[in-house]
Amino acid sequence: QVQPVESGGGLVQAGGSLRLSCAAPGRAFSGYVMGWFRQAPGKEREFVAAIRWSGVSTYYSGSVKGRFPSPKDNAKNTVALQRNMLKPEDTAVYYCAAGLAGAGFNPVTPSGYDYWGRGTQVTVSS
Repeated sequence: QVQPVESGGGLVQAGGSLRLSCAAPGRAFSGYVMGWFRQAPGKEREFVAAIRWSGVSTYYSGSVKGRFPSPKDNAKNTVALQRNMLKPEDTAVYYCAAGLAGAGFNPVTPSGYDYWGRGTQVTVSS
């Protein structure tokens, strides 16, 4: 089965930016929704944003809207998430996931996603 691969994490000062990418080797996830989640130490995995592979529909968590531009379909089967105005509370492991869109699919919950990346660490210092 296909496993998404995240990249672009690292150490950034507060107010800085990072661009995270999620790649699916071989081909695009046609018909899928690509989701971004994050998990901080001692906390549950939480939804950040999601985008249909076609790029026509996007979803954001209310807590990050305005600081996280919409994910974007890119060449080479890559979806990007630009993260600006980073805060220390954004520190977490960020995961991308792919779920087949269908009736009743909820992009904000992890249970609907079929494939998960291993995560990329984002650390924001004050």
